[in-house]
Amino acid sequence: MNKKLKIVMMALCVAPVAMAQNEIDSLGVQDEQAFTFTEAQLGEDDDMSQNVTITGSNSNIYASQVGYLFSPMRFRYRALNQKYNDIYINGVQMNDMETGQFRYSIVGGLNQQTRGMENSLPFEDNNFSMSGMAGSNNYNFRPSAFATGQRITLSGANRNYTLRGMYTYNSGVKENGWAYSANVTYRWANMNTAYVDGTFYNALSYFFGVEKFINDQHHLSFVTWGNPTERASQGAATDEMYWLANDRYYNPYWGFQNGKKRNSRVVNDFAPTALFTWDWNINDQMKLVTTLTGRYSMYKSTKLNYNNADNPHPNYWKNLPSSYFDVWFEEDANNRTEAGASDWLRAKNLLSGYQRDRQIDFDKLYLANRNAAAQGADAMYYIQAKHNDNLNIALSSNLSFDLNKDQRLNLGFQLATNKGMHYQTMDDLMGATMFHNINTYALGTYAADDARVQYDANNPNAVVREGDKFGYDYNIFVNKANVWMTYAANIGSNTHAFISGRVGGVEMQREGKMKNGMFLNNSYGKSSTAHFLEGGGKTGAVINLGHGHSINGGFGVEVRAPQAQAAFVSPEMNNDFVVDLKNEKNYSAEIGYQMQNSWLKANIIAYGAIIEDATEWQNFYFDDINSFSYVSMTGMSKEYYGVEWGLNFKLTDAINIKTLGTVSEARNTNNAQVWYMSSTKGTFNDANNGQPEIVYNKNMREAGTPLTALSLILSYHKNGWFIDLNGNWYDRIYLSYSPSYRYQSTLDKRNRLDFEPVYDNNGNVLESAVAQAKGKGGFMLDASIGKSLYLSKGRSMSINLMITNLLNNQKIVTGGYEQSRSSYTSSDNVRAYQFQKNPFKYYAYGINGMLNIAYKF
Repeated sequence: MNKKLKIVMMALCVAPVAMAQNEIDSLGVQDEQAFTFTEAQLGEDDDMSQNVTITGSNSNIYASQVGYLFSPMRFRYRALNQKYNDIYINGVQMNDMETGQFRYSIVGGLNQQTRGMENSLPFEDNNFSMSGMAGSNNYNFRPSAFATGQRITLSGANRNYTLRGMYTYNSGVKENGWAYSANVTYRWANMNTAYVDGTFYNALSYFFGVEKFINDQHHLSFVTWGNPTERASQGAATDEMYWLANDRYYNPYWGFQNGKKRNSRVVNDFAPTALFTWDWNINDQMKLVTTLTGRYSMYKSTKLNYNNADNPHPNYWKNLPSSYFDVWFEEDANNRTEAGASDWLRAKNLLSGYQRDRQIDFDKLYLANRNAAAQGADAMYYIQAKHNDNLNIALSSNLSFDLNKDQRLNLGFQLATNKGMHYQTMDDLMGATMFHNINTYALGTYAADDARVQYDANNPNAVVREGDKFGYDYNIFVNKANVWMTYAANIGSNTHAFISGRVGGVEMQREGKMKNGMFLNNSYGKSSTAHFLEGGGKTGAVINLGHGHSINGGFGVEVRAPQAQAAFVSPEMNNDFVVDLKNEKNYSAEIGYQMQNSWLKANIIAYGAIIEDATEWQNFYFDDINSFSYVSMTGMSKEYYGVEWGLNFKLTDAINIKTLGTVSEARNTNNAQVWYMSSTKGTFNDANNGQPEIVYNKNMREAGTPLTALSLILSYHKNGWFIDLNGNWYDRIYLSYSPSYRYQSTLDKRNRLDFEPVYDNNGNVLESAVAQAKGKGGFMLDASIGKSLYLSKGRSMSINLMITNLLNNQKIVTGGYEQSRSSYTSSDNVRAYQFQKNPFKYYAYGINGMLNIAYKF
């Protein structure tokens, strides 16, 4: 035994270069419905509220259904940030090392390959990790794991894409020990067929894999995949703009050029990935899985910008009717004049008239640029492109050891390194001939010959042509190491328990490629390196009470390093880390009950989690300092708690009724400290004389996901027919809050200038003064009908029609954000436009559907 343990430990170290292979454990395939990817789940629209977390457990009715069922609302499991949901492929973690989140667009279009996965809820043990606070999923990408045969799928939809075609080939394990797998998927929509006007979709996904069974102990697999995608984005808007357009899917990002539609926000996304896995069945009790992966992701997003010119966006607040006449406060006499009312009517008639008048006028912008070029001036309007590229390499090795029939030990490690390359390029000069790499926003503060207006003092006044870098260019380096172990045991005849722990280290560093003029000594070259020690543990148990009844529970403690994305004060400008940056502390627990008999399966879970010392980062325009600001909030505390349940009543052998849902809370429990830096001065907290401030963000809720979600499902499944009718209710949908609206200095200024009170008679901040904007919830009815046909010679065909929002309820808000502007100027003049009354929102799609036809042979 000791000799074998020595061999195993050597294998853990030399696995990446060893050439051996073993036989795979079979994994169950999750139900098709529970794992259908939608565009919301794919995270393919980063401009909208962030991604859905998919978790599942075959024995948990709620968790196995919720990822698909609530996806139209961009539902997040327990309202947790997706960084708490750990995603693995063949045992190696694939979450982004800067943000902590897994981007589902990486596996977009690979529906057949991503159906087979091992699920682990927060207090379930597994053989690939210590489960994350929002659960962990491990996808099996070995070619031998896929169902043998070929499959052709054709789909039509009126969603983000209109047409989809997919071909899949899986050889199974041949007599010579080889297995092959391939998949090609194409998804398409143009600006006339996509659900949202002005958007398009063009994606080609591929997957190729090969696996060799060398003998009964060893097998090797190699797979590579990618999802090159080009798509046009949808922008949020205010209710005023939706009213003017008479369309809750009004999209401000597009306009007309030479009579044709053009979108200013186009995303190009491609992350080719390769994965090498060695499976070694050491003996009947021990198995080692080692995986090496490499990924180079290229993400580019364009944006229309302007220079010494008027804002070109038709939904800019100064163009809206309510910017001329205050429609909210009768006491605002200065902004409720006859002239203002006349201007309100003029703007209303213009923007509610011809569609062309509420979209971008590209022809006008090109004309302005040509005139500027004739005078030797820089471009007044241009399309910039922000690039977020990553080179990632990771190695994991996991050992499963059955100590005896009732005890198992799982342990492993992962090493990973990531180079994030962040820069901006000139995508389109739009008829102009040049641009200069200077901070035009700072020219009002500093003279044109002052070094502080230079984005790159190493190349002062550099001329920018199309394709050139400008504004910023920097790298973020992140290295991680993690070791984990889980001991699980069956105790007696009725209890399964486990204890799990991990320890790891994280280091991060910035490397500036431009010498920013405001930080001549602290922007070019490498920063210092920040080091963090992280780790934690959890324990859980399931006790079988007999007669189909069981209870389960667990408790966990974890210390997590801050994400590199939030670790730097202003990464586009300098090397400084956030002040008082520290590890995040997480505490979580749950208790549940489950029963199962011939007519009912039921589970109910109560859970709670506390997060302390969290750090969050944003940047936006802050009126009080008349500048874009980089904002870091530190020392944040949060709490998450709620109840989730699922009940499945079997009425007949064909008819089931299910009810499932969650009522939860997810909020901040303290007011954070905030530091914000002016991009035009390079100074901190100007509105508070350079001193740290408090942001009154206590009781701000997690945004972009319903905190209450309920569902009632009627199902008929028999003789190849399956019919489902789902009635879903969503409520308590909060929008992302504006920190600057709640700064102490802002509250003092609002108390002087606003028409609504900020403090009570005792000087305490009124709850109404910092209340978070909400979106409207409501009822949504979904339906699906399908038929499976079994043909001769093992062939089969399936037809499935899915319809979402059958009643066409277009009033449900899926997410959005408060505006970070002030309803007064920097010189204390009150504006007619009330930013706090006009948050930007996204609305759930009206009736939409997808028809799938699949042929297997």
